[in-house]
Amino acid sequence: MPAVVVVASNRAAAGVYDDTTGPLIVTALRELGFAVGDPVVRPDGEPVGEAIAQAVAEGARLVLTTGGTGLTPADRTPEVTRPLLDREVPGIAEAIRAAGVAKGVPTAVLSRGLAGVAGRTLVVNLAGSRGGVKDALAVLAPVLVHAVEQVAGSDH
Repeated sequence: MPAVVVVASNRAAAGVYDDTTGPLIVTALRELGFAVGDPVVRPDGEPVGEAIAQAVAEGARLVLTTGGTGLTPADRTPEVTRPLLDREVPGIAEAIRAAGVAKGVPTAVLSRGLAGVAGRTLVVNLAGSRGGVKDALAVLAPVLVHAVEQVAGSDH
């Protein structure tokens, strides 16, 4: 199943530093059997929405984003994701936040990440920290393949 990882980071997109969360997600997705290339690194905001829309248009069955879910003025990933979604899947985002809190990370509640369906694509926003990504992947790993199959219309 084709998947795309989109990294929302002004500094990584500008070459100030190398992103480390995107490769972490790519590795995890490959272990789950997804066909995924290198992360797509874009500045926060509209470029992230454009990358998500392009992935959906090109047939990705899954798009995971990392970054841009916090409270700073530059954090715009949920705002550029929401208009692309046909329907939200709030339980995924809620479970990711709850897992972070359960691990003793009270700031996990500050993530505004969304999860939902755009056409036949599952889109999930993850936080931009390595810890947040690892926590999210632990939540997603047991359900991700099933969820993506459900979006495509597979039986329960």
